[in-house]
Amino acid sequence: MKFKSIGAAVLLLGLMSCNMENPLLTESPCPYGAPQFDKIRNEHYLPAFRAGIAEAKAEIDAIVANPDEPDFKNTIEALEYSGRTLNRVSGIFYNLMEADTDEEMQKIAEEISPAMTEFSMYVSLNKPLFERVKAVYMKKDFLGLEQDQKKLLEDTYKSFARNGANLSDEDKEIYSKYAEELSLATLQFSKNVLAATNAYTLHLTDSADLAGLPGYVVDMAALAAKDRGLDGWVFTLDYTSYSSFLKFSDRRDLRKEVYVANSTKSVGGEFDNTGIVRNIVDLRIKMAEMLGYDNYAAYSLEEKMAKDPGTVNAFLKELMDPTLPYARKEVAEICAFAKKNGFEENELQPWDFSYWSEKYREAQYDLNEEQLKPYFRLENCIAAAFDLANRLYGLNFTERKDIPVYHEDVKVYDVTDASGEHKALFYADFFPRASKRGGAWMTEFRGQSIYEGKEERPFVSIVTNFTKPTETEPSLLTHSEFTTLLHEFGHSLHGILAEGRYPSMTGTSVPRDFVELPSQIMENWAYEPEFLDTFAKNYKTGEVIPDSLVAKIISTKNYLAGYSQVRQLQFGIIDMAWHTLESLPQESTVAFEQKAVSPSAVLPQVDGAAISPSFSHIFAGGYAAGYYSYKWAEVLEADAFSLFKEKGIFNKEVAASFRDNILSKGGSEDASVMYENFRGHQPEPEALMKKLGLSD
Repeated sequence: MKFKSIGAAVLLLGLMSCNMENPLLTESPCPYGAPQFDKIRNEHYLPAFRAGIAEAKAEIDAIVANPDEPDFKNTIEALEYSGRTLNRVSGIFYNLMEADTDEEMQKIAEEISPAMTEFSMYVSLNKPLFERVKAVYMKKDFLGLEQDQKKLLEDTYKSFARNGANLSDEDKEIYSKYAEELSLATLQFSKNVLAATNAYTLHLTDSADLAGLPGYVVDMAALAAKDRGLDGWVFTLDYTSYSSFLKFSDRRDLRKEVYVANSTKSVGGEFDNTGIVRNIVDLRIKMAEMLGYDNYAAYSLEEKMAKDPGTVNAFLKELMDPTLPYARKEVAEICAFAKKNGFEENELQPWDFSYWSEKYREAQYDLNEEQLKPYFRLENCIAAAFDLANRLYGLNFTERKDIPVYHEDVKVYDVTDASGEHKALFYADFFPRASKRGGAWMTEFRGQSIYEGKEERPFVSIVTNFTKPTETEPSLLTHSEFTTLLHEFGHSLHGILAEGRYPSMTGTSVPRDFVELPSQIMENWAYEPEFLDTFAKNYKTGEVIPDSLVAKIISTKNYLAGYSQVRQLQFGIIDMAWHTLESLPQESTVAFEQKAVSPSAVLPQVDGAAISPSFSHIFAGGYAAGYYSYKWAEVLEADAFSLFKEKGIFNKEVAASFRDNILSKGGSEDASVMYENFRGHQPEPEALMKKLGLSD
């Protein structure tokens, strides 16, 4: 390794020598080099970040100082593989920030954020580094590069241009300041959402207040109370808790309380995000404008399949216009049913809809979650997902108790292929806790790549918030939660089956509107009798799920399809409304959101309610101007799964094609090309409408 100065080398050696016992900086003795979660402590993070940044800067300096003419290897590949220590530390720290955080970690994140932003700017605004990249890029047609190398060169050049490399020195300073402010704002946004979620509890001590709640919901609430040292029952804003309460509680007044608490989360009060939303949007507007874009959406979408805001807005409208009449009809039917059964108000309020729609579903289809949950024991569902991966892709999952985990709830599996070759480590973290954010997601502690001729296989993680086992029964999933499990497992397969050289282009490193294809296609198997029959057994009796129940699951597949699609499209509309702004609106955060969705409203809007202040996907995650991706990918998967339906849901030839053309490719080719290579054509939105039963 070459250093631009002796000072940089001394600094790096000093930092490394001070941290020889730091488990984030030393080579892991664990199988496959797995993270040493049993040894990592909070005090290790800051020294590791500082050492990682110093090392990465030295590597950048060495690229710049290289006296040889810039070429693909000494510039593009060298840049791609730089910062490996920093990436390793970041991959552990920021993932645990989501899954098992505490106040000290949040403070560390705030402290290290300026240094991380400064390093990012040190790379992206580095003029001599960009000159070397540009020199290679200008010769791209004469270098004889392979497909993935061409894509890496193209991506690298664009990344510099899109991150301010062409700005003046004065504007680079301003851009760096905005980037630092944005990083801190998104951190504070996440911190507030988690704090607001944990701040609310509904504590009940009178059993009469539990009217309508199924036994498993009552048991879940009793366990939540016990964990807090309280008598009675506790309901929280964790999704499994509040959604179950809204769906089943006979107490309309309490349903309203829980609904309002969730829908006004981080709206005002100690953990207010309404101002932070505006600050984030304002910073994104300014940064996009500096880079020459009309708005942030134009900047963000340039690298996605959709390419521009006009395409996204047209796509959302193309789905919304025909769906809205179906959604309004569904709401009207449920309202009529409610009135027939004693509901005395003129219209359903949002805190009524889940309750009465569940009652209507039970009446129309003779099906409720109490009937289904005994057949979806978590352990059986996990085994079923593993079996599906085996039948499609020849993968095997073996639990490893000798590999450390970051929390006692986490399990880790060694994933091997049909030949016994190691493919990945798979971490599974299923249950809610105060240190974990809500929702479900897949991530990686390490992605797949080839470095100095040696392949590094990925460490993939799936995180959910399923109901914990109680003293009387195991963890039982709703059918919807099982579908969520398959969704996140689909993302995991995208990481597990990755094949490539370059870490920025493997696994899930694909455009946001393509990344949901591997996850959403997996949801289809949740409705296939041939699959359900293999594992869905009553945990008490061992009885295989009856054909009559499977038929009801299938018959209810598109129940409220119109309402659900409108709701998802509204999230995309909110996202695009914020990110196509060219200046901040005069309205408040809440008023702006309500104005954006009012044309498609199917239920009354509630004063003060808004999703934006807790919409982590777009204000703290990677989905800004990209939430439409879920529906975009649904169109892809509706068309893609039709091939499995045609050839057989376990057809190995179709699975092999999906693996070879989609799952293993990562971002090494254009997403549209990869999809067409698999399917033979580009899909149309009508494929989704037909699948959902929303077309005549």
